Amino acid sequence: MLEYSMLYPRTSVSRRTASLDGMWKFHLDEDASGEKSGWAEGIPGEERIPVPASFQDFYTEKDIREFTGDVWYEKDVFIPGEWEGKDIFVRFGAATHRAVVYVNGLKITEHEGGFLPFCANVTDVVRYDASNRIVVKVNNELTETNIPCGTTITLPNGKKMNKPYFDFFNYSGLQRSVNLVALPKESVFDFDLQYELDGDDAKVLYSVKTTGEHDVTLTLFDAEGNEAATATGKEGVLEVKNAHLWQVRNAYLYRLVIRIMDDAQVLDEYTQEIGIRTVEVKDTDILVNGKQVYLKGFGKHEDSDIVGRGFNIGVMKRDFELMKWVGANSFRTSHYPYSEEIYQMADREGFLIIDEVPAVGLFESMMNFMEANTGKKTAFFAKETTPVLLKAHLKAVEEMITRDKNHPCVIAWSLLNEPDTSDESAVPYFAKVFETALELDPQKRPRTFTLIMNSVPGVCKCYQFSDIVSLNRYYGWYVKGGYEMSEAEVMFRGEMDAWKAMNLNKPFIFTEYGADTLESEHKLPSVMWSQEYQKEYLDMTHQVFDAYDFVKGEQMWNFADFQTTEGILRVNGNKKGAFTRQRQPKDVAYILKKRWEELPLDYKG
Repeated sequence: MLEYSMLYPRTSVSRRTASLDGMWKFHLDEDASGEKSGWAEGIPGEERIPVPASFQDFYTEKDIREFTGDVWYEKDVFIPGEWEGKDIFVRFGAATHRAVVYVNGLKITEHEGGFLPFCANVTDVVRYDASNRIVVKVNNELTETNIPCGTTITLPNGKKMNKPYFDFFNYSGLQRSVNLVALPKESVFDFDLQYELDGDDAKVLYSVKTTGEHDVTLTLFDAEGNEAATATGKEGVLEVKNAHLWQVRNAYLYRLVIRIMDDAQVLDEYTQEIGIRTVEVKDTDILVNGKQVYLKGFGKHEDSDIVGRGFNIGVMKRDFELMKWVGANSFRTSHYPYSEEIYQMADREGFLIIDEVPAVGLFESMMNFMEANTGKKTAFFAKETTPVLLKAHLKAVEEMITRDKNHPCVIAWSLLNEPDTSDESAVPYFAKVFETALELDPQKRPRTFTLIMNSVPGVCKCYQFSDIVSLNRYYGWYVKGGYEMSEAEVMFRGEMDAWKAMNLNKPFIFTEYGADTLESEHKLPSVMWSQEYQKEYLDMTHQVFDAYDFVKGEQMWNFADFQTTEGILRVNGNKKGAFTRQRQPKDVAYILKKRWEELPLDYKG
């Protein structure tokens, strides 16, 4: 079990939370001397930077945008005296990619993994009714032993540079909210939920973990605030009569209140909105509440102007409105778990999420999106360092599932993105990751990973682990683009025929397909990068999808244009978006809207 609770910070009769978001002191540690220079006590200078945000895009100096190494943050925090007697934590929504936390000059904790929360227990070091200094050292170097994977080089001028094995910019820093949290000594640590449907009724099977021995009571309230079910005990069942089900694009949320009681006294109270729904894969169908769903949507990124990968509540709202407008019902959190607020919004809006751990770049290449199409093999999992990578990978899986398991929007776990599966060394690695995910998830959701272009029948050694086979395919873009699109379609259908001949009896979905397109580019007849070509590409690709009954979903790459490492194959980022980075539609957004609004939820049912 994790050392700290992953529950979202909420204020209740027993809990206190205070946001630490805002302007923090900030300093680059260009010669990695911060610790020796005593920065744990306080960092030099007066530079300030917003939290949450990536640090890279605020400045005009390229040396800052590309900075690789340690960056330091500092904030002074007043802790009220009435919090004394509680357990005090500083909770970081994420620190990319590793962090060391100091409070009042003392090292409290460290964490590796840049996209999931962690807590620093500061109970024994804080001063009450006084100011306390929080200092965080964040490191953004890429390695082959942590996810996402890459390498870090040193240029002739002595500066370090990240070389990602993935196709998105290595934004970093304190990119999600930081909270001060005060909990009672005996508190709710975690809880698991499972659902069973019985006619018009439902059962909510629960298990609650606490830090003490007192009993637990649970009360479920409907959307109108009426009591829908109650139960007592750390394990049990909430019997819900005439249950309102959480449905795709038609969400219904109950409010679950968990209390630790000492006779009539509330020792702790925690509240969360939940949705009653079931998810399963049966033969080639993806079922929600026993009914087939066809996935329509996108791969996305947490990426926007100025704040980079930093959580932006306004951008989140705009993204959901655009997804509703275009007729989408789902998205994948490519290529890392997103901010928790996004899952809360998806719960409320009825969107389906494929939740992806940050296991991207497990293919040794600076341009895997190109080189995978050449048949390149890297035997990535045969390295001596693979056991270290696996340990980091499993920890990220545990943190993701522990954080997100009670969200009704999450219908599947994506455990790797585009890994090299051409070598037998991948098999035991995959077996461990998939087995761990199944053990950790009380709801036993479907598991998947996305297959890179060279992971085809006869080559891929790991497709059998997936409950849903997820294909990232670019026939007509990276393979046989332009006037060769007719040949691309022949090749595409040839691969799909080969999968069909294997008779896997599993649903297939396309988790990536797309073509880079400049919003300014129109040309008739079409050429690659023009809006006309993007339409022709999608028309061909959708025709192939429609020709195979076992294809049960399409998530276009990408929802919006996003930033990547600079290079000759990218024009200031990846331009495959249906929307621009500023969230305005390209022509193809209207094509998707027409298609997706016409496709029934149970398409191919």
